[in-house]
Amino acid sequence: MKNNIFHWIGARRSLRGQILWSIAFSFTLALLLMAVVASILNQTPIAARLFFVPLIVFVASFLFFFMLFTRKIVAYTRLLADGLMLIAEGDLRYRVPISRQDELGNMAQCINHMAAQIERHMERERQAERSKLELITGLSHDLRTPLTSVIGYLNLIQNETFQNREEYNRFVDNAVQKTQQLKHLIDDLFEYTRLNNRDVGLSMREVDLKHLLKQMLYEFEPIAEEQGLTVATVWDADDIAVVMDPEKMARAVDNLLMNALKFSTKPGEVKVRLRAERGRALLAIENAGAPIDKEAEARLFDRFYKGEPSRKDNRSPSGSGLGLSIAKQIVELHHGRIWLEHRDGSYTFYIELPLAA
Repeated sequence: MKNNIFHWIGARRSLRGQILWSIAFSFTLALLLMAVVASILNQTPIAARLFFVPLIVFVASFLFFFMLFTRKIVAYTRLLADGLMLIAEGDLRYRVPISRQDELGNMAQCINHMAAQIERHMERERQAERSKLELITGLSHDLRTPLTSVIGYLNLIQNETFQNREEYNRFVDNAVQKTQQLKHLIDDLFEYTRLNNRDVGLSMREVDLKHLLKQMLYEFEPIAEEQGLTVATVWDADDIAVVMDPEKMARAVDNLLMNALKFSTKPGEVKVRLRAERGRALLAIENAGAPIDKEAEARLFDRFYKGEPSRKDNRSPSGSGLGLSIAKQIVELHHGRIWLEHRDGSYTFYIELPLAA
């Protein structure tokens, strides 16, 4: 009834209006009750001695009616206070029920928004901490493996445990290979940390993406042929001009090509397609390999994530697990996007970049 009255007089959306009308209603009802009591007392012979009774009735009835009319405001205020206390104690999933349309309702919405923001911030902090631990764990493991091998080969050479010059050369070659693998890992990590800083400088200029790809594939094809892979290309006849840092973008494309080299079924084929459409350059690198599940597919661009050993060609050196993550960061720094489409072991990585104006 009271809410209907407030709605009719337009005070339901205003806490100030509700309080003012509560005072007005309480005053009116208390005044009427005082008048009734005074009228009844005036009919008694002791009315003069009980002159203060109507005043007491007015004050008491005013307080009673005012508390009656404002009890829901007080109860909701306590609900907000209890909700804030729960959130302050760490229950960030708690949400204050929103049952009012006035300032208290707006306050409840703000409290819920604050709790949601704090929850998201805390989740980001936890994710950052997990990522930091994964970074340390992955880095420790990937540095230790080739470093242990290098130390082992150097100890064999130092102790002169080789049988002949041929075995000596093999130990040296293996040690050099492991040090190169170690250097490649450190370079990847250094590049990743630089790219993770969004203030990284890019040497942007207009480049023909098709010409850049031709240069890269000219160097990639002999390596692919050694591992039983052929390279097929399909692209537009016209030049495809993109404003980019050619060194960084070449790194991103090279990471995708090396990923195809490692995980392709051999013998096989790597297809490279490039076309321009609707103001965007679209590069696609396709290869066939062992299928993966949806969970692994979703994690391919995560740092330090490596494919299952069964997918990888054992002849290829182990990677750092940063290649696809680095490619993703580089593409996003160029205001582009990168994604994977996978179906039954057919992998197609796409890079989409804005064309030069």
